[in-house]
Amino acid sequence: MSTSQNYHVFETPLGWLGIAWSENGLTQLQLPSHDRAATERRLQRRTVDGTEASPPAWVADIVQILKRYAAGEQVDFSEVPVDLGGVDAFRLAIYDAARKLGFGETVTYGELAARAGYPGEARDTGQALGQNPVPIVVPCHRILAAGNKIGGFSAPGGSTTKEKLLKMEGVRVGPPPPAQAAFGF
Repeated sequence: MSTSQNYHVFETPLGWLGIAWSENGLTQLQLPSHDRAATERRLQRRTVDGTEASPPAWVADIVQILKRYAAGEQVDFSEVPVDLGGVDAFRLAIYDAARKLGFGETVTYGELAARAGYPGEARDTGQALGQNPVPIVVPCHRILAAGNKIGGFSAPGGSTTKEKLLKMEGVRVGPPPPAQAAFGF
């Protein structure tokens, strides 16, 4: 990651989001907090030498994509440049595998670990996703615990935020309803 980053905080239908970037790509994405000031404080704690700035055109385009996503539109973040300098090879593999998941597509931590070339590393995968600097762009919210359970989420609001993002993408979390429900019992 570059030593100098700029950041920008903006309002969306989900609340205030914040992003930071270097010349190579996004370095941070702060999920919504209850207000602009809280989002900015959290983002500033995570940036190195962060300075608030008007985003250049390529970052402004990402802001618009994030606003569309927050409004419930199906968007693809796979082409958004990210600057993950300083991230170890394991986390890079996990983040890369997560970025290949489409809108509304979920996998378990164990399945993502296997897709990334680390079968049996579900717990470490969860820890790596907990350190994800660019959630939504690296869609860690799409990774579920075994049994289609919500699992953890380290963003503000925790698993409630994760469930909200998944519902926005049309994903039902939890076990399927009992078969009897289909018969009206």
